Amino acid sequence: MFTLHPRLNQDTFQIADLPLSRLCMMNDERFPWFILVPRVNDITEIHQLAENDRMQLMRESCVLAETLMSIFSGYKMNVAALGNMVPQLHIHHVVRFQEDVAWPGPIWCTGTPVAMDDPTVSQRQKQILDALCQILPDTIRL
Repeated sequence: MFTLHPRLNQDTFQIADLPLSRLCMMNDERFPWFILVPRVNDITEIHQLAENDRMQLMRESCVLAETLMSIFSGYKMNVAALGNMVPQLHIHHVVRFQEDVAWPGPIWCTGTPVAMDDPTVSQRQKQILDALCQILPDTIRL
């Protein structure tokens, strides 16, 4: 049975399950920031996934990145799999803007996260789910 790392569970809102990955949203209003977590236990690196799962993760990542850039009209999409603080394999997708508080540097360790209020959480969840359900019909589990 798949278990989300406690830190990811604490810092994110779980949005949906894609064919391979759990889609989560970081609780930081400053950035449209989403995370894909392959639902495979005991994996810390992409190369540890089976080849078919690596390809599926890439498909999900690209669809998510394109969707986020369309929804939020970003300047740049940052995609990263660091795993320094949370060893469970997870891929960050952050929409960046030239006017965001961290630009042009990395978002990590920049300022203090700003928790989203309930309306913002609901709005972002709805935006991403509506878009993904159009692109990936019958493959998303809520």
